[in-house]
Order: sequence, then C-alpha cells, then structure tokens
Amino acid sequence: MNKPQSFFHLHLISDATGETLLAAGRAASAQYKDARAIEHIYPLIRTEKQIAKVFEDIEEEPGIILYTVVDQKLARSIDERCAAMGLPCVSVLEPVLAVFQSYLGTPAGRRVGAQHVLDAEYFRRIDALNFTMEHDDGQLPANMDDADIVLIGISRTSKTPTSIYLANRGIKTANIPIVLGVPLPESLIAAKTPLVVGLVATAERISHVRQNRILGNSAAFVPTDYVDRAAINEELAYARQLCTRHGWPMIDVSRRSIEETAAAIVALRGKTR
Repeated sequence: MNKPQSFFHLHLISDATGETLLAAGRAASAQYKDARAIEHIYPLIRTEKQIAKVFEDIEEEPGIILYTVVDQKLARSIDERCAAMGLPCVSVLEPVLAVFQSYLGTPAGRRVGAQHVLDAEYFRRIDALNFTMEHDDGQLPANMDDADIVLIGISRTSKTPTSIYLANRGIKTANIPIVLGVPLPESLIAAKTPLVVGLVATAERISHVRQNRILGNSAAFVPTDYVDRAAINEELAYARQLCTRHGWPMIDVSRRSIEETAAAIVALRGKTR
C-alpha cells in the first residue's frame, strides 16, 4: 500500500538567480517519493536587510534551508539565524569550493553571479538557441550543415524540448519530423557536419502522449490514426528504416527524461567527433 504523500517547505536563498540551488534541491527532493517539496525561492539576496525579510517568511513556514551566498558575513548570518530557529541549513557551494581550494591551492575569488558573466560561452548559447528556434519542426531545411545536431523522429518523440535543452548547452540543434511515406529533405541526406540522431519510443508511449494532446485540442480535431498503435508501429518502422539506411544512431526515449536523452546525444556526439 502506498504511503500518503507528505509536504515540506524548502527555502532556497541565493545571491544570484537561484538556478544552482533549484537544481540541487530538486535532485535531492526526487529521492523522496512520499514527500513533496514546496519551494520558496529568494534570488538576488545580497544584504542583511534582505536576509531579515527572508527569515520573516521562513518563520511563517519553517523547513529546510539551502543557500548559495558567497559573502561569508552574510553566510554566517544565515547559519546563525537557522541555528536560533532550530532549522537545518546547508551552504550548497561551500563543500565544492573547499575541494577546489584544496586542489588548486588558492581560495575562490567569491564573485557573486560569476557563472552568469556575459562571456563568449554565454553568447554561444544564445546563438545556439536562436538557431534551434529557427530550425524547429523542419523549418529552414536548406542549411542543415550549419547544425551541430539534427534530431529526427515521428510526432511526439520529444524532438523540440530536447532540441531546446541542447541549445541551452550551446549546441545548435535542428529537428525534422518523420512522416510516413514522406522522404526527408535532401539537404539532410547530403549534410556532412551534423550528428543526425533518430528518436524513437514504444507505440504505447507515443499513443499515450498523443491522446493527451488530443484532449487539449478543440472538439473539431479528428484523431483518426493518430493514436492507433498499429498505425504508430508503421510510423516507427519507417523511422527505423530511414535511420538504418543512412547509418544514423537511434535513441529510445520511452523511459528517458529530456535531460537523460540530451546526455545520451552528447555522449554520441563525443564518440563521433
């Protein structure tokens, strides 16, 4: 018998955007299937006055406190306030910085928001994101050789979200739908630069996702073969045939998250470069 789900408050205090904390907090929370975190995010906290206001909120809804604050005086203030309230708190970056300092033999510069500097890497990610949005769902197929990765697959194999995730890592990603009986663009067949990856899934999985899409459409939408598993199996067979013919690797996304699919694609890219 499943345990009833419980809830707890998770307070995330950051002197920058809070993205690092959010990822760490969710990764830890995911290990507790019977407990769900109610997230409270406090970004750009850089003064004692702001910290005081944050702890007024925490006092109303106490819970676990995670923080990334590089100013050591402010960090001590958070530790002291948590101790006074009897609440657990963790500085997420401190153990990592300690390892870096031990290995590199020099203390961290402790620059607030250092990971968000507008450097070449930042603009590379923006460029990749622009490219990916322009080349979503088969748009602008003529310049496939400008892509780092091209994702192909039948409808509802997570091509677009995976493309956007990869773009956020600075990888120019295009995606092209596979439609039964419709040949792929010649520009893709002739492309020499990009890694082409086919995304597949089980017919059951695709049928389920498509059914949910239908429920969100207007009553005028007629599904016909869209959710029929036999028809989906035909589409998948056609997709696999195309990938096999051209020697393109395939990834089954049935039980993978977007992050896991992207990681598998990046691993494939590393092997082929």
